Amino acid sequence: MDLISSTLTIIFFTTLIFILSTIIFYLTRPRPYLNLPPGPPGWPVVGNLFQVAASGKPFFQYVKDLLPKYGPIMTLKMGTRTMIILSQSNLVHEALIEKGQVFATRPAENPTRAVFSCNKFTVNAALYGPVWRSLRRNMVQNALSASKLRTFRDVRVTAMDKLVDRLKTEAEANGGVVYVLKNARFAVFCILLSMCFGVEMNERSIEEVDEMMKTVLITLDPRLDDYLPLLRPLFSKQRKRAMEVRNQQIEMLVPFIERRRAAISRPGSDPTSAEFSYLDTLFDLSVEGRKDPPTNPEIVTLCSEFLNGGTDTTATAVEWAIARFIESPAIQSRLFDEIKSIAGDRKIDEKDIEKMSYLNAVVKELLRKHPPTYFSLTHSVTEPAKLAGYDIPKGTNVEIYIPGIGEDPKLWNDPGRFDPDRFLTGGETADITGVSELKMIPFGVGRRICPGLGMATVHVSLMIARMVQEFEWRSWPENSKVDFGEKVEFTVVMKNTLRAMIIPRV
Repeated sequence: MDLISSTLTIIFFTTLIFILSTIIFYLTRPRPYLNLPPGPPGWPVVGNLFQVAASGKPFFQYVKDLLPKYGPIMTLKMGTRTMIILSQSNLVHEALIEKGQVFATRPAENPTRAVFSCNKFTVNAALYGPVWRSLRRNMVQNALSASKLRTFRDVRVTAMDKLVDRLKTEAEANGGVVYVLKNARFAVFCILLSMCFGVEMNERSIEEVDEMMKTVLITLDPRLDDYLPLLRPLFSKQRKRAMEVRNQQIEMLVPFIERRRAAISRPGSDPTSAEFSYLDTLFDLSVEGRKDPPTNPEIVTLCSEFLNGGTDTTATAVEWAIARFIESPAIQSRLFDEIKSIAGDRKIDEKDIEKMSYLNAVVKELLRKHPPTYFSLTHSVTEPAKLAGYDIPKGTNVEIYIPGIGEDPKLWNDPGRFDPDRFLTGGETADITGVSELKMIPFGVGRRICPGLGMATVHVSLMIARMVQEFEWRSWPENSKVDFGEKVEFTVVMKNTLRAMIIPRV
């Protein structure tokens, strides 16, 4: 025992000396002078990491509070990561439009995320290069283009009818009161499941897959060792749990993948199968630089990306919209009048949406005031660059603080006010793609703009229109004010999930 104890002691002190030597080397090694953007002074090794934690604030609030002092481009040192945060339109334009190719890649992933992304084999996570081009081209051309979206029209019609029925049933059981986000999320998830897998699922299967997707997102929440890799040995239990979740995800989704594969190989064998699905394009997908098509785990990853990318973002937008309608009954009434003028007594159809100028203004204002996330997906630079005269080292994380643009008083009149009329009688404009102008970027901008932008706006517009056509939405409890407090749960959701009273339209 003494020999074992002595050996362990030697190993411990040897490891400690190695770690201390590494830290001393890191702190004392000669470095070229870099003119980084301003930012709060940090501590050795950990940078601002513990300051953020000690503030007790959500990260977005910590950043927001620093903006008046350090300006629209600033630096945070988060352990081994250097973050450059941009919150002004002209800076984002310079980075993602003018120098788009240099700022178009993604940062390195921690081992947990790499497991779920199959080492960055997704559209959102892939490094800028041939794999990303292949995956994005396939997703856009074969699932998200305007022509492909039209092929799923019947799926959306069915999902909207189910949404209305679920709301009526819940209201009847609860004195007219319903949960908005839960029902909106279920409806859009049904649409995306059909688009993705092309096979019919019962309600229990839909809910099980939905719960699995939520579990995956929770498992991917940032951890301390993401910023300080030296601490990874302390997080072995979390890594083990992540592997368990990943295996469960594969086990749950592969049967649907194989069911669809069998239906394609034997046409007519599965009467519930759709004519086409996103999954169909993945079985024999040709990816630049690879000889073999995607494996089942890689297909699981791509399907999960498709589902997660379009579910919470859309459902969250719908909840914020209903909250705004309750707060401002005049907006709700005006939208209902437009629906009646376009559709009369028939169900509103997505073909009608293009004609509805007020609905389109409502959706634009919704995305300006309530973008799905505070920060767009992290960019990284492929080579040393300059931005606004500052040095941006290779590999730096570049974060875009979206509200800094959508609520900039230099770009918008009275930006704190929710006012769809700003796009009609107010004469203000907004291109959500950022092509003609960069005043709001709810879906990002440039080379890495969200490929699901078109699908998301169709889903949000259609859901809002049907929900207002079928019901009048009122506050619950009666005469209470809506709490517009926010919190982050993958997307920016209402701090207190919205319950509303619905009155069926006569």
